[in-house]
Amino acid sequence: YQPGGSLRVHGVCREPVISATGYGGVVTHLLAEDGRWYSIADVKPGGAARARGAATAPVSLGGAVLDHARLARGGLLVTGATVSPDGRLGAGKGVRATPLPGVPWSPGPASLFGRPLAEAVADRLSADPGADPEHVAAQARHPVGCDLVIVGPSGDHVLARALDPAAGPDGWGPLIRLTPANGHPDLAHVANLRQLAERPGLRIRVVGRPEPDRAATLSPLAVGPVPDGTATLRLPDEWQGHADLGYDSLQGAHFPPAAELTPPPPVPDAPDLLAAAPLWRVRRLVELAVAGGRRAVAESARGGGFTGHATALRHAGFRTAAELAATLGSEADRRTRDVFGRLNDPDPRRFATAWLATAVHLTVAERTLIRATWR
Repeated sequence: YQPGGSLRVHGVCREPVISATGYGGVVTHLLAEDGRWYSIADVKPGGAARARGAATAPVSLGGAVLDHARLARGGLLVTGATVSPDGRLGAGKGVRATPLPGVPWSPGPASLFGRPLAEAVADRLSADPGADPEHVAAQARHPVGCDLVIVGPSGDHVLARALDPAAGPDGWGPLIRLTPANGHPDLAHVANLRQLAERPGLRIRVVGRPEPDRAATLSPLAVGPVPDGTATLRLPDEWQGHADLGYDSLQGAHFPPAAELTPPPPVPDAPDLLAAAPLWRVRRLVELAVAGGRRAVAESARGGGFTGHATALRHAGFRTAAELAATLGSEADRRTRDVFGRLNDPDPRRFATAWLATAVHLTVAERTLIRATWR
């Protein structure tokens, strides 16, 4: 943790946490007026029961007298703050926190909903492939805000269209897939998404986390009504304008009558560009080198599969990927002999360089395809 000075932060939502190692709790996401994201976490051993109970647990920060439920709909003035690289607020001895009145999502900090969805997501997914992986992961996990209209269910997700103000009142943005942020049965994510899926035409304001490895996929953390009040949610006053999807349960009374909902024009499910691309052939090769080493790649190259992989990649336009994969295969099978005709140990640097070039190119290509699905 590093000194952060004085901060004025506003609560955005709560997110329950259940880990595979038996920990549970809550993370409350906070937004500063300059657009920076912060969080306060309360995660301890206890699993799902601990995650449910932490929803109203006291906030351990500088003597602030409020719980996570109030903080998610309120704010804090923090002096002597300490902040981790990923935005977590620390509870050191010199930290003092004073509760502030809550600021609704509308008109809250303009940075939350003031940018087009594609632009906000591009910032989350535009990290340099050589950057610190922990920093890249922390940046990708920061939520984004957007306005959506529900299209309906589709398989294991809910389809929605982004509302694009620049295109007029009925302007449509990209097709978005909504998936539960946590599918644990003791949490409300799945049930709430099911309620939303049953109401095509419903307009909602969403705070969610983009999924960096899936095409145009958003995991919503909280929802609220759109500002103009048309065909949107009708939440209780005590929820102060938004529902935390992991804790608050949406009921029939929270939705407008079906007669007020006008479903958007039918649209086919957009193809998953990443799943349709033959880049899986490169991924298989890169992972084979990690799991089986140089010899496994060399044996695969001798088997003749490389020719088919390279052809499929070139036909799909991935010429650089095809060349890098071919180079990796040839370097894996490269052997030299000494003056007596005996095989030498291969130079590992050439193979390592070929593998690294292939892996970096694959990472950037996949990330570029995913970014394209948000436009």
